Order: sequence, then structure tokens, then C-alpha cells
Amino acid sequence: MRNLVPLTKILLTLGTAVWAIIFREPFSLALLCVLELIILLVSNELFKNVKALMMLCVFAFFLGLIEYIGGGTEKECAVAALRMLGMTIIFIYLLATVRLQDLTAAMVQQLKVPYEYAFMFTAGLRFVPDFMEENKAVAEAQSCRGLAIEGNFIKQVKRYMSVVRPLMLRSLGRSETMALSLELRGFGSSTRTFMESVSPKGIDYIFMLLIILFTVAVIYARVLYGA
Repeated sequence: MRNLVPLTKILLTLGTAVWAIIFREPFSLALLCVLELIILLVSNELFKNVKALMMLCVFAFFLGLIEYIGGGTEKECAVAALRMLGMTIIFIYLLATVRLQDLTAAMVQQLKVPYEYAFMFTAGLRFVPDFMEENKAVAEAQSCRGLAIEGNFIKQVKRYMSVVRPLMLRSLGRSETMALSLELRGFGSSTRTFMESVSPKGIDYIFMLLIILFTVAVIYARVLYGA
């Protein structure tokens, strides 16, 4: 599973999202979540991303709780929570096993997405962990200077501005550096090459065929039998 090309993994991610939307029984959605966990386990990414999985479970719990407060039944709450998990767990597999440059290459070469848009998408993904690390570093630096983000919600928001301002300045500086680097490397040139090939191989075509067939079967069963 780990050695599949990015296009196969993208198709699996999209197919899983479609299955999660079509399934409407808690049991089938739970099986889908178990399948995704097995995929993570086979790819040696399950135990590396336990924290992310726990955060997703907490978010799913609150999503189900909101559904229950809004008047939903227990089944509807379970379906909402499991559907969210079914649509998001697979993204951990995608982002953990695919290098961002390979993801960009697959979007440009196979999916025919314009390079500028593909680069913007992957660049956004690349800077999320960096932004989180900078947020942590700035918050720790301000704590060392005696900043305590305590009190009621309004006071917490006002005090957290001491973290937001330097964080935004560092982000702007990073953006300017990145823009200059892209300009020096000829970003926007009409000719574009990639270092490694991300073309599908035999096993990839088998997986893609299975994903498409299963997706068609699920849609057909839902339309014909309402299952």
C-alpha cells in the first residue's frame, strides 16, 4: 500500500469519501473506518499518527453531540460521527505516504491540473506543520516573558493577540522569502519537468480498477435498492 503511486492514493481517497457519503448505516461506516485503519497499519503509519487519530475521534464525538443536541436520533449521531471519520482518516494515509512534490507531479501530469494551482495546494499543506510549530514557539517565548493566557474568554482573546502579531509577522517574512525563491527559480515558466516518474504501474491499475468497480457497485446498490 505504501508503494502505490500518488494517483492511486488520490483515487482511493476520493473513492473512500464517496463511500462514506453513500453509506448510511453505522455498521457499514464502522467497517469503512476499520478498513482505513488497516490501510494505515499495513502502511506502517497507524502508530505514528495516533495523536492525529485521537483528535479526529474527539472532533467526531463533538459532531455527534451537536447532532444529538439539534434533535437527532442516536443512529443519526453515530452516522454523522462515523461518516466524518470515514472521510478524514484516509487523508492521513495520503499525506503520510506521499511526498508533496510527488503529489504535485501527479496532479499536473495525470490529473492535468495547472501547475500553479497544484503548487498552491501542496504549498498550503507544506506550511501547516510549520505554522503549528511557529505558533508553539511564539507561545512559549511569550510565556517566558510572563504572558499568562488565563481568565475569561474575552481576556484570553486579548492576551492571545500578543501571540498572533509576531506569528503573522513571521509568516509574512516566510511568504516573502518563498516568493523571492520561486522567482529566482523561474516559477511560471512554460516548460516544467519533474525529477521522478509517478506514472502508474501494473499493481496501481489493479487497485484503481477495484476502487472504480466497488464505487460503481455501491452507487448502483444505493440507487436501485436504497441500501
